Amino acid sequence: MAGTQRLEGKIAAVTGAADGIGKATVELFAREGARVVANDLPGSKIDETIGGIENVVIVKKDVTDADAPAAIAKAAEEAFGGLDILFNNAGTAAGAPVDELSDELWDHVVSLDLTSVVRITRACLPLLKKSGAGRIISTGSVMSSFGGQGMAAYTASKHGVLGLTRTFAVEFGQYGITANCIQPGAIVTGITRDVFSEDPSFSEYWKNKAPVGRLGQPEDIANAALFLASDDAAFVSGVGLLVDGGAMQGI
Repeated sequence: MAGTQRLEGKIAAVTGAADGIGKATVELFAREGARVVANDLPGSKIDETIGGIENVVIVKKDVTDADAPAAIAKAAEEAFGGLDILFNNAGTAAGAPVDELSDELWDHVVSLDLTSVVRITRACLPLLKKSGAGRIISTGSVMSSFGGQGMAAYTASKHGVLGLTRTFAVEFGQYGITANCIQPGAIVTGITRDVFSEDPSFSEYWKNKAPVGRLGQPEDIANAALFLASDDAAFVSGVGLLVDGGAMQGI
């Protein structure tokens, strides 16, 4: 299906692009006219899921690796000449109750869900400044605003993503850059798909909690990212956008 070309001439980078939200966003951004640097882990299925899309360059790096931020920025500059849109989407939802939370798990989640966001943004910032209309979008969570039992590291990290977003908006606005955080609710992705299928009661809980009466799909988040990446959102910055079917309104 042809897009409306809302991102024509734009250059984007999307992390966590092999599946779920990242894959849906790469597909949508490309359809809307963007050239895209798509990142995911070595050994992921990124080649088979998005490898055939025109104007998409793949960077196989773990975003927590020391050289990953520079590699992503370099790929955008060398392949396409710059960068206009950065979507910090890579992450994990691993968790444990606080009294069972190991230092190793804490460090892993915080490094992937939070530290990588600031490191990649910092590496891409010179290119985003040159754009004159840069967009920074990061994947938070409904847990960026609420608490989650057994999810201490995840909740702390996602609160941090929203806090970073607000700081990015304040610091980078002078360069024409906006920064926003998408806060997904219950979305069917590679991380959650098995949980929803193996535990029907959990799936029904979230369906019933959302007034719209369904689980979210990766495309729901991709559409929100498209809006925030487009000229339509030129005066939207520092926002945590809940995309949860209204689920958290009755909390």
